[in-house]
Amino acid sequence: MPVSEKDILFEDNHLIAVNKRAGDIVQVDETGDESLDEMVKKYIAIKYNKPNEVFLGVMHRLDRPVSGVILFARTSKALSRMNDVFKNREVKKTYWAVVRNKPAALSGTLVHYLLKNTQKNVVTAHAKEVPGSQRAELSYKLIGELGGYYLLEVDPLTGRSHQIRVQLASMGCPIVGDNKYGYPRGSRKGSICLHARKLQFIHPVKKEPVTIFAKLPVDGFWERFENF
Repeated sequence: MPVSEKDILFEDNHLIAVNKRAGDIVQVDETGDESLDEMVKKYIAIKYNKPNEVFLGVMHRLDRPVSGVILFARTSKALSRMNDVFKNREVKKTYWAVVRNKPAALSGTLVHYLLKNTQKNVVTAHAKEVPGSQRAELSYKLIGELGGYYLLEVDPLTGRSHQIRVQLASMGCPIVGDNKYGYPRGSRKGSICLHARKLQFIHPVKKEPVTIFAKLPVDGFWERFENF
């Protein structure tokens, strides 16, 4: 499905942010499916009547089954500067996750050492450092409950692969639909209940604070949590 005006969360001459749909891939992979960055390039080419190749820089990613804010750079200068912003952890990321198990502590900080099996694309969490592992830290708080489902707000302090998914699972709270990390069944929609809700950073060119907010997916389930 192509990107349209309603999918755009923020746009200026330097940056463009999209509310990613669960199931979209950010960059092309071995599946050969059309990637989100290519869809955004087409959107820009049509909107601004650009017949030549459109520049679009990728500086962060979301897993395929995850929805929410994804930010791209429209110029090489913005890409270079935003890469530094992400590297220096000057971007505040806020996610919402829905789980079935109520966490033992209503808020807290999780620290694990994550080890990725690249062949199986699975990450394991360890309490102590193991060879090849990377330190991962996040904070979470319970912000709502609805029909036996619990809504967590999660702020990752590091940006590791599958970090939120495996760390929440490690405290006994696998994300709804995420059967890769312990939820009893997967989603028929190819999605999990993890949504990149908000990004906050200082604009790399204008030097102004930017907050980008993504509405929840309208899928018959997620939107019930919109008012929390």
